[in-house]
Amino acid sequence: MIPSYFRLDDRDAYGRWRESRLARAPRDVGDLVVEVGDIAALSGAELAALRDRLGRCNMAVYAERPKPGRDDKAALKSLGARLGLATLDANALADDDGITPLAVHREGQRARYIPYTERPITWHTDGYYNPPERIVRALLLHCAGKAAEGGANRLMDHEMLYILLRDQDPELIRVLMQPDAMTIPGNDEEGLTRPATVGPVFSVNADGSLHMRYTARSRNVVWSEAAAPAAAAIRRLLDGPSPHIFEHVLEPGQGLVSNNPLHTREPFKDDPASPRLLYRARYHERIS
Repeated sequence: MIPSYFRLDDRDAYGRWRESRLARAPRDVGDLVVEVGDIAALSGAELAALRDRLGRCNMAVYAERPKPGRDDKAALKSLGARLGLATLDANALADDDGITPLAVHREGQRARYIPYTERPITWHTDGYYNPPERIVRALLLHCAGKAAEGGANRLMDHEMLYILLRDQDPELIRVLMQPDAMTIPGNDEEGLTRPATVGPVFSVNADGSLHMRYTARSRNVVWSEAAAPAAAAIRRLLDGPSPHIFEHVLEPGQGLVSNNPLHTREPFKDDPASPRLLYRARYHERIS
């Protein structure tokens, strides 16, 4: 059931929800950070602090001291389980355990894809090309090695973008919730074949929370005629200055826990002697 504040005909409910969201929104990236001892063994207070940030803006940044020799992938899966996450989205380039190591590849299959290069990645939510039965609702990142230069992430709560768009014109929300708003054409490359996916940008999960499926790429995406102006409005909001967009470079021992908000990755320079390495876990559940 769609909550009343997401129904375009209920202005009063939306107004109350909007006021609450804006009042609780973080003011800077420092408001997102939670110091923890060990992500594989969170205390009750640490878990509550992460959930507090998630409740305010769908994301939190944890900071622990780097632990040389630890299995960071196993620790990340333990963190996911503590947050109530169970079903990893095992995409084709993930390791056998369902977690993807993001590092620069100079050759091989991964080298053909931007996440495994030093190039920037524009605004998106993870899994925007997935079919409806494999929606990515939660995203965890853990930094094991920092780039020599650059590599910051920009982050924006998708609920905040929803508010900005609806305040501008509720019709933008209506067309972005249509089932044919955004199409990602199929991929026929060897080893990564997938069909075209068609779906809305904004949708409501079974628990009443808001989900966003989006990419700012200009290639390999097709907008419906009705949604094209709304897509342009999104780009204007994301490309302009905003107090709701945060930028952060993850340090070793830091990571992101999130309900798959909008994010980017800035270009970076890699040092092969001390390479950038992030572990990524995508889940079909949402962190409640």
